[in-house]
Amino acid sequence: MIFPVILCGGSGTRLWPMSRATFPKQFLPLVSEQTLLQETINRVTGAEFSAPLMISNEQHRFLVAEELRKSGVTHGKIVLEPVGRSSAPAATVAALIAQEQTPDAEILLLPSDHAIGDTQAFAKAITLAQQAAAAKRLVTFGISATAPETGYGYIQAGAPLDIKGAFEIDLFIEKPPLNDAKSMLEKGGFAWNSGMFMFKASVWLEEIQRHAPDMLAACRKALDKASRDHDFIRLGADAFAECPEGSVDVTVMEKTDLAAVIPVDMDWSDVGSWSKLWELGQLDSDHNLVVGDVIASEVSNSYLRSEGPLLAAIGIDNLVAVATEDAVLISTMDKVDDVKLIVEQLRQDQRPEYISHLKVHRPWGWYQGIGAGPGFQAKRICVAPGRRISLQYHERRSEHWTVVSGSAIVTRGDEVFELSANQSVHIPQRENHRLENPTSEPLHLIEVQCGDYFGEDDIVRLEDDYQRDQVT
Repeated sequence: MIFPVILCGGSGTRLWPMSRATFPKQFLPLVSEQTLLQETINRVTGAEFSAPLMISNEQHRFLVAEELRKSGVTHGKIVLEPVGRSSAPAATVAALIAQEQTPDAEILLLPSDHAIGDTQAFAKAITLAQQAAAAKRLVTFGISATAPETGYGYIQAGAPLDIKGAFEIDLFIEKPPLNDAKSMLEKGGFAWNSGMFMFKASVWLEEIQRHAPDMLAACRKALDKASRDHDFIRLGADAFAECPEGSVDVTVMEKTDLAAVIPVDMDWSDVGSWSKLWELGQLDSDHNLVVGDVIASEVSNSYLRSEGPLLAAIGIDNLVAVATEDAVLISTMDKVDDVKLIVEQLRQDQRPEYISHLKVHRPWGWYQGIGAGPGFQAKRICVAPGRRISLQYHERRSEHWTVVSGSAIVTRGDEVFELSANQSVHIPQRENHRLENPTSEPLHLIEVQCGDYFGEDDIVRLEDDYQRDQVT
């Protein structure tokens, strides 16, 4: 069976304001009603695949777990990296884990944030890649280059292998300047590097030992020092921090003599910018892609999207306009890659719009700020069915909960009681408390906080179902 490994990192900065640090693009439904990560999971759930192994960071662990649950995957494992070290260490850790289960495991390494329109072509390419991997090749998937893109690596195919449709690799070219990209496109014989790979775990580990032995040693140590529970494998933090950083391409594929490429046309996109989403969408007669509550008049060649307020546009051409509840982006189509510069400015200024949306997701549900002033703050809270918040208290604020819909079990000090719609409870400052939803329907309530400080670091957790530290 094929051992799928899905890389769930990445910040998706060029898709701000929808993609945020705590909720990046792979968790968003940008191309269809499913998130990009759900689409990736669903592509590898056939009988020929084992349960996927997800590589994530600590911050996004419950988002990844929820995506697995929504996709109906019950046996997937999630590896948590304490720090980001790019794709080669992730592939190495995955290969070590795969060998624990199956000594001759074949790994399919996939980013979590790509769109693939032709899934049949994808499946056929995997079949070919499996044959090449069985012949001890490290296989990448080459995407037919249709434009002189400078954000992709390029692969020049060499001599054909015995496996029809697979080729040796003559040359890797990493993100060339525009003139070189144009020259390669005109010359032909080059493909974009998709960032998807397939190989035997044993062959990968042999090549890592040859080209990056320090990386292999650090990954072994991090896995030896890992803590494991039902859902998560937490790599040893100190050991993994010592691991060199490097991508699969640069660390191994550009150096090995075992590299192979399978060119494939599968309607692929890395969904890397708003212009890419515009290209993927169903355009109207004026070549616009319109999503959400939008009114457009005399608009052409534009991407218009609202995730909150009404977005109205008049007499524009070749623009991107994206509105969320707390931010609006406007850019010409040819400047959308520079959105990352705006995001960097937000990060430097410590703006909340860099970190999260107004709706903040938690493993138990979500909350959203609805108002604040001197001495108070108000939130909408939704607790998912069967979930509960931690048993906690606050040093500097009291809280008042009013149930809007659903049923809640409340712990307050030594009391445990039930609240229904239109009922409320006061939680005094420094009082132990917990909120639980015992039903199969979401629990909605309004929380009003009173005090002199409302930061999330004023949460002292006594018990927690999600193994979080004091501040999460």
